[in-house]
Amino acid sequence: MCVAYPGTVIKVQPHTATVDFSGNRVEARTGLVDVAVGDRVLVHAGCILQKVSENEAAELEALMEEVKADA
Repeated sequence: MCVAYPGTVIKVQPHTATVDFSGNRVEARTGLVDVAVGDRVLVHAGCILQKVSENEAAELEALMEEVKADA
């Protein structure tokens, strides 16, 4: 199973973006999606897959916390 976690774009460079995941920052490829600073995005395997709304991101983060608590 593959899981993509929502993060926030904090910097955009040609072909990549820096994405913040609760303080963890990673470089992700932007070839599939045009992004801007402040966009909420789903990242998997180093690639930004899609942009999500703030509500969708909050719901996914809550779900991940729930799963983590049940583990």
